[in-house]
Amino acid sequence: MQHAVGSPLPPPHQSGHGWSPAAQHPGPHHPGAHQGPAPHQGPAPHLGSAPMPPPPPVPGLTPPGPVPPAPHHAPAPAPPGPPAPETTGHVQLPPGGPVAMPSTPPATASPDPTTTTLAVLLIGPAGAGKTSVAKYWADHRRVPTAHISLDDVREWVRSGFADPQSGWNDNSEAQYRLARRTCGFAARNFLANGISCILDDAVFPDRPVVGLGGWKRHVGPGLLPVVLLPGLEIVLERNAERSGNRRLTDEEVARIHGRMAGWYGSGLPIIDNSQLDVPQTAQVLNDVLSRSIASPPTW
Repeated sequence: MQHAVGSPLPPPHQSGHGWSPAAQHPGPHHPGAHQGPAPHQGPAPHLGSAPMPPPPPVPGLTPPGPVPPAPHHAPAPAPPGPPAPETTGHVQLPPGGPVAMPSTPPATASPDPTTTTLAVLLIGPAGAGKTSVAKYWADHRRVPTAHISLDDVREWVRSGFADPQSGWNDNSEAQYRLARRTCGFAARNFLANGISCILDDAVFPDRPVVGLGGWKRHVGPGLLPVVLLPGLEIVLERNAERSGNRRLTDEEVARIHGRMAGWYGSGLPIIDNSQLDVPQTAQVLNDVLSRSIASPPTW
């Protein structure tokens, strides 16, 4: 039987006795205060009778208030599952991993570098035309392609930029390495989502562990390096057209160009673009990459 709203159920019926509201709702005890006997209650209601009205207040007792409902215990939370995959909006992005070597096409087919997802590293001295060729090559491919310039990423540092022209030191070395690693992360993410990449950097053959080896670690063994090396006169002429911190002294350009000559005999493909414009150089780059896909260079 349901008792009056807001009060607990009555205790089980006992022979010859009713039930005392004071026993159910004990109020604060006041020493010395007279508390009269509990009011007479009628016989306990039988099952199915009408609900009992609330008992009248007893002098000296605090009127019983509404009893809060029993606390509701929420079910224990489920154990945490695996973290949600990284998403951008509703599009899930595959994680970027090391780039594997391009798959070799059948012998009867001619490799088409314009439709294959590739990771290309264009190496050369300052003034070789790396950035111009890389941008043109990326602009004219038939598949999505990104151009990632090491110098652009390096110049993201605004305050505290370590300019090698002011002297090569630990700070400039650290910023070059950080820029290479950042470019490598970007390339891996683009390639994991089906977007080819061409990176450009002045990698020195006498420091392969720092330069070429660093790129291989950051991007993967599938990176295809190509050296762009025009004659010294052409490099000096192009460097003279530069401005800002990308323009070097003639002495520095000559020194860098001399070090780059060490790539001859390295086994890497070399393009002498002294007499080629940018579109012609990009076409030769496609030819070189077609051979590299069919027979990847050892580096």
